[in-house]
Amino acid sequence: MRKALVRDGRVGSSPLAGVTVTGGASARAESICVEHLALLGADRSGDGPLAVAGVPVDLLWGDGVGRMLDEATVQAAYGLMAVHGRAVGIPTRLGVDYVSTVAGVAAAQGALAGVLAGLRGQQPGALAVSVPGSALLTMSQYLAAGSVADGEDAGELRTPGLPPPFVSADGVIFEAETLDPEPWRRWWTALGAEPGDVARGWRAFVLRYATASAPIPLALHEIVRRWPFAEVQATAAAAQVAIQPVRSLADRRADADPDGGFGSPWRITYTSPAGALPALMPGRLPLHGLLVVEAGRRIQGPLAGHVLRLLGAEVVRVEPAGGDPLRGMPPMVGDCSARFLALNRGKRIVEADLRSPGGRDTVRKLVDEADVFLHNWAPGKAAELGLDSDDFVETNPGLVYAYASGWGDARGTDAPPGTDFVAQAYAGLGEQLRPAGTPPAGSLMTLLDVLGGLVCAEGVLAALVARQRQGRGQRVDSSLLSAAGVLQAPLSEHPPVWEPLDAPIAVADGHLVVAAGSDPATVDGVLNDPATLSVTAALDRLARAGVTAVRVCADPGDLAMDSSHVDLIEIDGCAFVRPPWRFTS
Repeated sequence: MRKALVRDGRVGSSPLAGVTVTGGASARAESICVEHLALLGADRSGDGPLAVAGVPVDLLWGDGVGRMLDEATVQAAYGLMAVHGRAVGIPTRLGVDYVSTVAGVAAAQGALAGVLAGLRGQQPGALAVSVPGSALLTMSQYLAAGSVADGEDAGELRTPGLPPPFVSADGVIFEAETLDPEPWRRWWTALGAEPGDVARGWRAFVLRYATASAPIPLALHEIVRRWPFAEVQATAAAAQVAIQPVRSLADRRADADPDGGFGSPWRITYTSPAGALPALMPGRLPLHGLLVVEAGRRIQGPLAGHVLRLLGAEVVRVEPAGGDPLRGMPPMVGDCSARFLALNRGKRIVEADLRSPGGRDTVRKLVDEADVFLHNWAPGKAAELGLDSDDFVETNPGLVYAYASGWGDARGTDAPPGTDFVAQAYAGLGEQLRPAGTPPAGSLMTLLDVLGGLVCAEGVLAALVARQRQGRGQRVDSSLLSAAGVLQAPLSEHPPVWEPLDAPIAVADGHLVVAAGSDPATVDGVLNDPATLSVTAALDRLARAGVTAVRVCADPGDLAMDSSHVDLIEIDGCAFVRPPWRFTS
């Protein structure tokens, strides 16, 4: 079992000490749930159905039309293959078990929320977690954007070019990162690029977080191939652009901090003695009556706050004076970005200029009344602002303080920005994500921002359980790198194997994917010449042969138009993902 990083100096004080968990012997999603609960101190008690403290936890793999799906078919049917494949222009499977991992984390979240509800006086009941619903959480911004009338900008997605990573003259594959256009311009100008190519490249580069596509002009790729990596690094450093070579999983495992990547996804430490959380009335969601203050940027922090809101908390979001600039990113729903709403709908907004004493005081007063404060600011910013965990010990001793960073403790002060694609490169994910025989490359789908947000929320729930059981405030630290470790931990023992049927099958009007374990000979015989068949005809033939298969969703926005997903998606100006958990008494 991976080493736990729950440390508070007291024997028997782990959040789930004395709680029994069963199950998790086979399926990846169940094993993730059980392992995470065990890392928090729960006692494993053999095999059998998944249950926590005797309460059943059901992971539901069925879709809206009665089919039992698996990792590949969920990736296909719910948009993950389409978004991951945008960068290369064809639906592509994620080589890691991303859906299973996300579903396992969601199951652990639900189990922790149920334990907390019990500690707050609510009779515990059964928990059901929708695996497709968990997968859709990862698609939230793409689903919302694709469901709006003007949807994704097809022109942006189809502009000629190639996505990162780049390759130097001596064969080093690397990612670049800057959040501002001026360093980008300085770097490419120093390398000899034409201004028009630089401008087009910046637009593709800066929109890659939103669109999962980055058609960088071929001229820029060609320029980099003329320079040895040492020169590329030197010019980038002079321009203040971060460079990160795409590493292997073996490189990552050789680091001096393996526990930071493959130990616990979070570090939980206690702070000051505090009273109990308020009692929970029957019929309420587990976090009802709790106040969360979230000062999150981009996806990781806002998604963590979003999950806590879906579980019943009131969430107050702190935004800069004038509002978060991402509110204006098209496509729009009324006067707000659909992508932004996907993760921030339902939050109460308070604007505060953190550069001013008045703005910092506004945040401090909010946090002094909160049960949870979470943020994903740059390293050192919280301490600089006087808003670190130690700053609230006296004024709010019961606070659960959560910091979702990029690197955790893994890298020093000269580390590049802890953003999704740089973290993927450093963690060595690129060699697992793409099909065998292709160069390593990360996904432009925001894999780690999303999983990092889910892991952060999981840690907050564990800390709330610890706070209620121990009578102390708590601090939770998680990171994008620790989220990568959740994906990668099993890969040494069970490396991804690309089977012949892992690639989507092209038919006349789209693609389809068959379930794992299907016989390639049977599939080939049934389809014969797939290019002559429609998706509907191909699926019908496969069904009659007893082969489970699904249509590859071409765009997540298409799911909003399908009535079979009504239990998973609601429409309110754009499409929103419903909570994947169902709590029953």
